[in-house]
Amino acid sequence: MTRPTIPVPPVRRRRHWRGRAAVAAAAAAAIVAGAALAGPAASAAPAAPVVTRAALDPALVAGRGADVPFLEQEAEHATTNGEIIGPDRTAYTLPAEASGRTAVRLDPGERVEFTLPAAANAITVRYSIPDAPTGGGITAPLEVRVDGGAPKLMTLTSEYSWLYNQYPFTNDPNAGLLHPDWWITECGCVPGEGYDVQKPFRPMHFYDEQRMLLGATYPAGSVVRLTAPQGTDAAWTVIDLLDSELVAPPTPQPAASVTVTKFGADPTGRRDAGNAFRTAIKWAQRHDVDVYIPPGTFRVEEHLIVDDVTIRGAGNWHSIVFGDEVSLKKPTPDGSVHTGVGFYGRDAADGGSRNVHLSDFAIRGDVRERIDTDQVNGIGGAMSDSTIERLHIEHTKVGLWFDGPMHDLVVRDNIVVDQIADALNFHTGVTDSLVAGNFIRNTGDDGLAMWSEGTANARNTFDRNTVQTPTLANGIAIYGGADNTVSNNLVADPIREGSGLHAGSRFGAVPFTGTLAFTDNTTVRAGGYELNWNIGLGAIWFYALDRSIDQADIRVSGDFLDNTYNAIMLVSDWPVKDQVSISNVHFEDVRVDGTGTSVVSARVAGSASFENVDARNVGAVGVNNCGSFNFTPAGSEFSLVDLGGNDSSGVNTTGPWLAPWELPNTITCDDRPPVVAPPAPSPW
Repeated sequence: MTRPTIPVPPVRRRRHWRGRAAVAAAAAAAIVAGAALAGPAASAAPAAPVVTRAALDPALVAGRGADVPFLEQEAEHATTNGEIIGPDRTAYTLPAEASGRTAVRLDPGERVEFTLPAAANAITVRYSIPDAPTGGGITAPLEVRVDGGAPKLMTLTSEYSWLYNQYPFTNDPNAGLLHPDWWITECGCVPGEGYDVQKPFRPMHFYDEQRMLLGATYPAGSVVRLTAPQGTDAAWTVIDLLDSELVAPPTPQPAASVTVTKFGADPTGRRDAGNAFRTAIKWAQRHDVDVYIPPGTFRVEEHLIVDDVTIRGAGNWHSIVFGDEVSLKKPTPDGSVHTGVGFYGRDAADGGSRNVHLSDFAIRGDVRERIDTDQVNGIGGAMSDSTIERLHIEHTKVGLWFDGPMHDLVVRDNIVVDQIADALNFHTGVTDSLVAGNFIRNTGDDGLAMWSEGTANARNTFDRNTVQTPTLANGIAIYGGADNTVSNNLVADPIREGSGLHAGSRFGAVPFTGTLAFTDNTTVRAGGYELNWNIGLGAIWFYALDRSIDQADIRVSGDFLDNTYNAIMLVSDWPVKDQVSISNVHFEDVRVDGTGTSVVSARVAGSASFENVDARNVGAVGVNNCGSFNFTPAGSEFSLVDLGGNDSSGVNTTGPWLAPWELPNTITCDDRPPVVAPPAPSPW
């Protein structure tokens, strides 16, 4: 979740590592021209498979994130006669949004070959192809061959990619500024009539993915060749990664269930199945049986209201519920101007739903634009005492958006990809609920969020989830609330205006109270670029805007790897810097492996304690302490408390990261320090 904010005071600019502060016009030109490409790799024998997690050796992130049924292979480790693009973390570029910030570009006729690390009968390809000149996307084929066999064609599309401009963005690459009265970093000004941006302005959200059943099971060592064929409409095809998987056969209809085809649902997807689904749900509720979605592709272009019902599929590769986005004749009371496929609990104002259990099917939407008032989410409404498991959700606005009050929901082992906004959001009064084991990639806003707008979310846990490449905002964000826990998650590659982990008193959220625990999480290549402030963020960042963050006991442990800027940031906004503070934050048993700038950046009043925080390969002064920018004779308004065991190793530019001369509140303020690329993470 992100909104424009007022920037901190302008100060001198410095060059950032790999051009992170480059203006959008130059970045857009680089995308269109295919700049920053390495030389072509020679075609060679298939490379031995390199399996990664979040583009790292899995040993470096062991015990963190979701246990997934597939194996990830990055294209840059495969055999190719294409060109490697990246590494680069500059917003608005293709490498920046790639997993690991590196990918492979194929011109027509070029290929990339992956060697299967284990037996597989299905693949997922994450890719990007160009937009249409006037927006709206194109389609293009990708040829898939296994061990030189007959080719299969995978249809790629950019119809769900390529957003531009200022929030809430547009699909038109030729549009002028959506908000000409907003401050923009590119000119350090409010443009008004005196500044015209180069178009396309701030291109983003480039990638999509396609899944394919291969029709046979291939053993480990088989070679999957992806070729951009001659004559394709795509001037280039970028391959980011390939996930390979051994998909189980369809699960047969369970006893004590009724199939949606009994009521006329068409498994070919040619005829609308909405009425059949609604009838099946009502029949199942009356007869106390489950609803079964058999293998097939079912068209549903409406919200299916679920309450006291279990709906099971044959597996999310086999049972697919899809639908186009539909324009409404008039807006609904909540402001929606579209509807589309989605499974919704009853509104909380009407008592919500309970005893809902959804599992083992896919939801495929058709959302191509961001309209915040639209209810075009995969799962919505309020659901208490319910479970959502093993779904695959793509191309909706938000995968799962819950409006409470509601309680005791479990969201587990789902895959949510290619969203216009969040993957999951607990909004207002969600309590005693668990989100665990989910895999999330390519969201257009926060991957996972708890937003306590008006009413606290309380006693919830986000545990062992993987969140990769959110193109905007944060991997995991908590906005107010009481006694919530974020634990054992893996978050990688946030792009801009957010970071890996975030706690913010913003967006009308109630205060943080009780405890807030960020426990044993790992972030990778986090610490993104804050466009509105023109600064880098921390891999974990605390932001006091609406009010101080000082009522909760906040505990942080875990690993922050290959941080683009800072590992830890505590900040307020310039207009409220003398009214708010951040305190009672405790960092213990933390490992920081590589920072582009500092370990800690403080731009707020308050204090924090540090115990057993080990840091190595620090690119700037260990503590960048600006406080509230008043530079008082007594020192910074932010104090650091050293509780011992805060060690340094590796190449640190200024010696120990938490040196005695930096304590308790020495001013060590360099507003935009130079960025130094750290070495790659390694075993501790």
